[in-house]
Amino acid sequence: MSARLGDATLSLLAPGVVTPAYRRSAVTPGIVHLGVGAFHRAHQAVFVDDCLNRGEHEWGIVAVSLRSPETRDALKPQDCLYTLIQRDGSGDRLRAIGSLLDVVVAPESPEQVLRHLADPRIRIVTLTITEKGYTANLATRTVLWDHPDIQHDLENPGRPRTALGYLTEGLKRRRDRGIAPFTVLSCDNLPSNGRTLKALLVQFAGNGDRLLANHIEQQVAFPSSMVDRIVPATTDDDRAEAASRLGAEDAWPVVAEPFSQWVIEDHFPEGRPGLEASGMEFVTDVEPYEHMKLRLLNGAHTTIAAIGQSAGLATVADVFGEPVAQRFISAYWKEVSATLDATVDAVRYCERLAQRFLNPALRHRTAQIAMDSSQKLPQRILAPLAELTDARKPAGAVAFAVAIWMRSCLGVNESGVANSVSDPALAAWRRDQDLSALSAAEIVDAFLGLSSVFDARWRERTGVLDEITSALEQINRVGTLSAIAGAFPEKT
Repeated sequence: MSARLGDATLSLLAPGVVTPAYRRSAVTPGIVHLGVGAFHRAHQAVFVDDCLNRGEHEWGIVAVSLRSPETRDALKPQDCLYTLIQRDGSGDRLRAIGSLLDVVVAPESPEQVLRHLADPRIRIVTLTITEKGYTANLATRTVLWDHPDIQHDLENPGRPRTALGYLTEGLKRRRDRGIAPFTVLSCDNLPSNGRTLKALLVQFAGNGDRLLANHIEQQVAFPSSMVDRIVPATTDDDRAEAASRLGAEDAWPVVAEPFSQWVIEDHFPEGRPGLEASGMEFVTDVEPYEHMKLRLLNGAHTTIAAIGQSAGLATVADVFGEPVAQRFISAYWKEVSATLDATVDAVRYCERLAQRFLNPALRHRTAQIAMDSSQKLPQRILAPLAELTDARKPAGAVAFAVAIWMRSCLGVNESGVANSVSDPALAAWRRDQDLSALSAAEIVDAFLGLSSVFDARWRERTGVLDEITSALEQINRVGTLSAIAGAFPEKT
């Protein structure tokens, strides 16, 4: 067995592996990141690693896991180093990333997390905690006050469980000690993610401390951002590949496509790293980019995942490799593009998306994308569908996508094989219902009762509900791909 990746083995890695060009011992923390998943390590941490390579040594990252010790247990024994495997059809390119200085497990060490948040050297806190991590109704930007973790944090501010609890207590300690607040930068797939997070944090803080809520509202910066890179879940095959190419064992490498994009509103009162040198785009208004990515990439991904879960296709490339699926997603993109700002090049973006979705080397599994889809659907698909419907614009493909998603949530695929997708909110709602025994109209009506996904206004949109019902009837009768083929035939 080869040695473990770490500071001591960096110089021994195989030729061709890119390694940090800086002394890691000279790096000091400037960023705390909440939610140390694969996406952060393949995206923001890589941009920061670029900055460290250019000599900006005050921007090291302290990464925080809000739930599991799994990432900490994998990375700490290797000095928080890990491998980025950039993968496409031309082969793999490996790079050791050194920007993580520490990984802290919040449930085990809440006080340690709060000490980091109160550290004057920390000037930015970034988040990739997924929609679920905001413990909020994102459509209305309201805190889920009855959530047990929210109730715990209100009663125990010094031992938080949620991101809102940690941010609020961290900002309170800084205010009380005369330390300037950190900038809070959401990197999650939420519309206007900075403004959304600000609204939630002001609400949460105001529940117990109106002066603190005012301080957050008036003094704390919440720039919005858009992040874009496809990062599949790491497999044992990826670990074996990394070990053979590195000449060292890496317990948790990350795999990503070559494409990477990060667009941020440039509002950092306490300073920021020079990310623009790595291709970062700083803009005055990120919303057009957010909408383009959320609705075209993420919306298509959720739809592709639903097709895969219904038709038994394992990866994005498997689904998108079906000509009928490509035609359907193209029709979906054309409709959704009508909701986007004219300043973005949606046509070019979709052309690049088609190339990215066909990358067979990534093995991006539909089951991974389908996780927690009930909390993603409102922002990714229902929002543009509502806009198109209310404006009386064509929306047949988007309505069909909703029907496919409903079919994917019935618990079994079209071959009768159980779907094992993790979506606790959907599972809790579906627990006492056998949806598979219902007619299409009854299924649609049942889903309209899932208020966290469909607000009350959807019952008023009878025309589009009829379209969804008709599509679901066809899907149930002939299968997803055949139903798509009938509704979106090849043009001659």
